[in-house]
Amino acid sequence: MRTSSRTRRLLAGATALVGLSLAGIASAGTLDEIRSDSQVSIGYANENPFAYTELDGTVTGESPQIVRKIFERMGIETIKPVLTEWGSLIPGLRAGRFDLIAAGMYITPERCKQVIFTDPHYRLLDTLLVAEGNPKNLHSYEDIANNPDAKLAIMSGTVNLGYAREAGIKDSQILQVPNTTAQLQAVRTGRADAAIGTQLTMKGLAEKGGDSVEAIDDFKDDPSRAGYGALAFRPEDKALRDAVNAELKEWLGSEEHLKTVAPFGFDRSNLTDKTAAELCAAS
Repeated sequence: MRTSSRTRRLLAGATALVGLSLAGIASAGTLDEIRSDSQVSIGYANENPFAYTELDGTVTGESPQIVRKIFERMGIETIKPVLTEWGSLIPGLRAGRFDLIAAGMYITPERCKQVIFTDPHYRLLDTLLVAEGNPKNLHSYEDIANNPDAKLAIMSGTVNLGYAREAGIKDSQILQVPNTTAQLQAVRTGRADAAIGTQLTMKGLAEKGGDSVEAIDDFKDDPSRAGYGALAFRPEDKALRDAVNAELKEWLGSEEHLKTVAPFGFDRSNLTDKTAAELCAAS
């Protein structure tokens, strides 16, 4: 991390003592520094199709590709990806390991207390990955809660952990794992009877897992639990977030945008007019 960035973030953290004006100075400084260096660093976790590392080491996915396009429009040439476990993305951002999170992170009121988001790029629903044939006949969180022998693999730090507990699934039925590869392995080996994640992620895992697993088509869930993914920034970097958000508002829904995200399974049906402010205020 650059020393000047560290200094600015320490100043921003002291605003409660020295006045709100320093927050604006620090925020503008981060954006100016990125423009001056013509590079920005992104934190991501390996979760196809949102952000992941290819076998050749290339980092791709819906969010990194959007970052590349948006920062090109801002005149920024270099994107520096930083691989991070999902549960460490927000702590890593706040500690200054990277400038923003580009991992398809859902906007939730709890996360809005720690970071600031752009308006969402997409809306997605969840589903289950199960063994071929769905032997335990699992179609909802409630089905798992009502079967004390059923175990659910959840990626640590995701909203699904809270949803599972709200549905009555006991912690003894929950297997927390660091990434989607571990979710797939848990189901394939029988350590878990199901894994939960977005429809696109679970379908991708089913393709990777071959005939031994499947993503169910009839997952029953509350529509209000749809996920809205966005880029996330430190609270003191409002100027940077606002600059990115302004570019996104012009670009999202364009033919270039749809062409950019099509390889990752996204299309016009995933577009949303929800705003980060609405989602952060949701109860």
